[in-house]
Amino acid sequence: MDSISRYLGSDHHHCDDLFAQAEDAAARRDWAACEAGFRAFAEATAQHFRMEEEVLFPALEAQTSPLGPTRIMRMEHRQMEELLEGMKQALAQRRAEDFLGGAETLLIMMQQHNLKEEQVLYPMADQVLQAGRAALIARMDALAGRAEAVGHG
Repeated sequence: MDSISRYLGSDHHHCDDLFAQAEDAAARRDWAACEAGFRAFAEATAQHFRMEEEVLFPALEAQTSPLGPTRIMRMEHRQMEELLEGMKQALAQRRAEDFLGGAETLLIMMQQHNLKEEQVLYPMADQVLQAGRAALIARMDALAGRAEAVGHG
């Protein structure tokens, strides 16, 4: 991957695909598939947040300001984690309507969040961190346990 935008945008799509699988399984009341899909989605999302919060955001803040857009993105990450926890509890109790209601809220939040990242934050990072992009992507890969930058979807 040659840009932060493509790298993390691809990861968004990977997470979106996992989310859709879990949501579809819940709608069918296929609890085993829903649990597996939700677990995969939650793990991929947590990993995505770590790549941003432990690698990208600190690098960007060192060049800009810690009070800028990264602060808002972190706040939104915490809100999404709360929704994920509620969905996890609904799933454990087989409350399909609660799970799907949480999923609907989360989907709207993720779409808005990802749009801000993909159209504003990532392009800004590509520009501001141009000289160190390859090293940042390599660090995110290492954090994610991947040997090299690959597309997810």
